[in-house]
Amino acid sequence: MNTPITPHDTYLRTYTEPEVTALLRELHERGEPFGIQWGSAAVNGTTVDFGSTSLPTLLNLLELLRDASRT
Repeated sequence: MNTPITPHDTYLRTYTEPEVTALLRELHERGEPFGIQWGSAAVNGTTVDFGSTSLPTLLNLLELLRDASRT
């Protein structure tokens, strides 16, 4: 796994709402085989709104799911 993304990584500010929406869609698709579902997850501008989760958390979780699908 790569180094986790921190909330202070400056490139996170470059994500647009459509990009975050696409990442969230990928999270739903990749999480489904593992029984992971986030029905209440929604995009709020360039942040992800499910609990107190931030974009770095979404990106790190996606990386874990991508790694799991490669093994």
